[in-house]
Amino acid sequence: MAESIQEGDMVFVADGEDGIGSVRRVLAGGDVLVVYIENGGDFEIPLGAVRAVHSGKVVLNLDHLPTPVLEAIGYARKSEYPH
Repeated sequence: MAESIQEGDMVFVADGEDGIGSVRRVLAGGDVLVVYIENGGDFEIPLGAVRAVHSGKVVLNLDHLPTPVLEAIGYARKSEYPH
């Protein structure tokens, strides 16, 4: 990764989309991130599921995420659109 991932970096599923959460921690060894996903809580994300890191943004690769994380991402923006 050209830039290192920092606590507080915003997390996205694609450039240009709204953020879905933020990095809470980078676990020892740097191979796993703890990411807070809006309306879903904290999830451990393997570094291999990160597509890109730039400008304080972490972009995930959906193809490398486990089902519970994908489901949480699907609900991340639900509270903003209650109808």
